[in-house]
Amino acid sequence: MDFNLAGAALTALGSGALWWREHGLLCVSDLHLGKSERIARRGGAALPPYETRDTLNRLAADLAATEPRHVVCLGDSFDDLGAAQALPDEERLWILRLQAGRRWDWIEGNHDPGPVGLGGAHLGELRLGPLTFRHIAEPRQRGEVSGHYHPKASVSARGRSLSRPAFLFDSDRLILPAYGTYTGGLRSRSETLCNLMRADACAILTGPQPVAIPMPRKAG
Repeated sequence: MDFNLAGAALTALGSGALWWREHGLLCVSDLHLGKSERIARRGGAALPPYETRDTLNRLAADLAATEPRHVVCLGDSFDDLGAAQALPDEERLWILRLQAGRRWDWIEGNHDPGPVGLGGAHLGELRLGPLTFRHIAEPRQRGEVSGHYHPKASVSARGRSLSRPAFLFDSDRLILPAYGTYTGGLRSRSETLCNLMRADACAILTGPQPVAIPMPRKAG
């Protein structure tokens, strides 16, 4: 689904990735690779250890569909530094193959604040044209693309409520949904997201057919 931010023509893909055709740039946020390993390491409930493969499969499909020259991973690409270090060789090589022949920027997140020993550049933020890519939104910014909050939005249809990860955008900023498997989300009605977004903000629900709606907000 196409929309504009600060004069940049952008496309929200149903997968949760952002496509900026003018710059051949694909952006994904909050992959949280290695989440099941991190939970198990800390004594939590065992989860099926397939979330990294599932996330990388979807990312590979988006790369094949858009053929980007530049990929931006918008922070929290790994669930923590331990998860990055524990990444199996097969999945590490998979990421290196996805990086081949294109610029790849890892934006630092709060879960993975340092280098992860893979190819690509590691940046605190990236400024490109009218847009600034960073992990966590900052007040009073324009043309900002961020992630971190894993936004979700709900819509009622035919007597049922449908909740999906969602892009949130207004005239100043865009917040991407989490791309990774097992990532959960924060509802758009939360005080945090309502305070960040303008009153006329929109939500684009992800899925096979992305749906744009006014951003659901808390009552009153």
